[in-house]
Amino acid sequence: MCGITGYIGTDETGKIVHQGLQNLEYRGYDSAGIALNGTNLTVHKTEGEVGDLPVPAGDDVVCGIGHTRWSTHGEPTEENAHPHTDCTGEVAVVHNGIVENYDDLKAELHGDHVFRSDTDTEVIPHLVEDHLAEDVSLLTAVQRATSRLEGSFAVAVTAAGHDGIIVARQDSPLLLGHGDGETFIGSDATAFIEHTDRVTYLENGDIAHVTKQGVDIFNDGERVERTTETLDWDADAAGKSGYDHYMLKEIHEQPRALRQAISGRIDDLATNVDLTLDLPDEYLQSVEEVQIVACGTSYHAGLFAKELLEAKADVRVTVHVASEYDFRGGRDPWRTLVVAITQSGETADTLSALREASQAGTRTLALTNTLGSTVTREADDTVFIRAGPEIGVAATKTFVSQVATAALFSVYLGRVRNEMTTETATDLLESLRDLPGAVQQVLDREAKIRETAREYADSDAFFYVGRRAGYPVALESALKLKEISYDHAEGFAAGELKHGPLALVTDDTPVIALLTSETARKKTLNNVKEVKSRGAPVIGVASDPDATTHVDATFDVPDCGAMEPVVANVALQLFAYHVADEKGRPIDKPRNLAKSVTVE
Repeated sequence: MCGITGYIGTDETGKIVHQGLQNLEYRGYDSAGIALNGTNLTVHKTEGEVGDLPVPAGDDVVCGIGHTRWSTHGEPTEENAHPHTDCTGEVAVVHNGIVENYDDLKAELHGDHVFRSDTDTEVIPHLVEDHLAEDVSLLTAVQRATSRLEGSFAVAVTAAGHDGIIVARQDSPLLLGHGDGETFIGSDATAFIEHTDRVTYLENGDIAHVTKQGVDIFNDGERVERTTETLDWDADAAGKSGYDHYMLKEIHEQPRALRQAISGRIDDLATNVDLTLDLPDEYLQSVEEVQIVACGTSYHAGLFAKELLEAKADVRVTVHVASEYDFRGGRDPWRTLVVAITQSGETADTLSALREASQAGTRTLALTNTLGSTVTREADDTVFIRAGPEIGVAATKTFVSQVATAALFSVYLGRVRNEMTTETATDLLESLRDLPGAVQQVLDREAKIRETAREYADSDAFFYVGRRAGYPVALESALKLKEISYDHAEGFAAGELKHGPLALVTDDTPVIALLTSETARKKTLNNVKEVKSRGAPVIGVASDPDATTHVDATFDVPDCGAMEPVVANVALQLFAYHVADEKGRPIDKPRNLAKSVTVE
């Protein structure tokens, strides 16, 4: 949830670590801090955003570590900001994760140590302090300290009088970047992508000693080698490129993201798909149920995938909020495929569900955006959504890329199982091929959407309704609006309005209706009439003008077959963005949220 970074090399350490924190701020922005190690150890912290922290400097600085925080233990204050230090002030630690047994460790340490914060992290520097008193190296002290921790952690430790930085990983992401005579540390590559694209992903149990001479990695006391990979994106892809916000930039990147998602995967005749999966055809033919596990926006993509898989590939699908998942109900693990959808590949609840499924004996497949992430190492197989880096906390292009990739998988599975005709496959694949152009047409109509957003920005609440493939889009669109505008917004299956939610409808609660293809729009129009009769203004999203005769405003979208609800989603992303912008919200840094949720 938090972001950590570090640097050792010949450049300006304070400046590089500070820039790394700015790059990682989408992971948390409650407080920030940096520790520099040189002639002595200095710590610089602030409550608030990274921009509130001056770029630190020090004498003969050799290395530095930094942290931007999303609070889990203790309020967002300067005292609770990382780095945390020991009693001597000579050991500094930054940490992403949760130390589940910190109460016990704190009670054990309390008599001999002074604690200054309310965080779980502060036990770590005190443990390191105790072990350094045994006259061992910093590497050994960190190995012994982390062996006492229960829970998840990615930590970086530096100490006065000791060479370099020690980093350790357990169930929280951590990677190293390799430059020319310099090494970077980050929760993800965004921390240092402007400096290098060569990275090493640390694995669970790894502890690395990072010095000017290089990196030594250990696991279970033994030296190990980890591969170095080259990332397929650059610093420009992670910048704003002139847009006011990352979110708006990423909304406008969706045509390219979609082209990347489908590129080289559809055959010339649009009858089949190549996903280079290792899962055997015989196994896929035997599958009786696909279980999808995901959180947030990825969960909504999973609901859309369910519509496609059941309607087009004729396979039973259940979709589970990952934090609530158990493998139960008498299912046969040998005939169940579990699909984990996670943008970052590090979502703690999704990884936990994946492990639950694996332990039960099922085979697993990951849909993710992130090369080298934990989910790619733990799932039996992986399909990448190829969206490129997404910095905005509110997911946009990764949602459409997840849905597009799920559509490809639907064709792949349906054809392997002989449950999808050539005609059905061609219709769906042609719809996918048309999707980037259709999305671009919606982006070209942004001015009208902005005008409508400004008209309704001061409404009391917003209700989104849809059926079939429109229902997950209603949920996702409501989530986008509430995330960045802080307005009350809810998505409903349109037929459920009359079973309770209709009581909330007033003349100041706009209802946004998904009236595209694949959404049973004729039935949804009946629900539109219900809310209109109670005075609610209605915004309709449709390609057919006949579907919008009873609405007050219309977002026109191009005809795009089975993928048309995805096109509608893009229009509603723009609507959410402009409502939030009209209110002056911090769109890229919505309160209380972070991009990658790496704690349970």
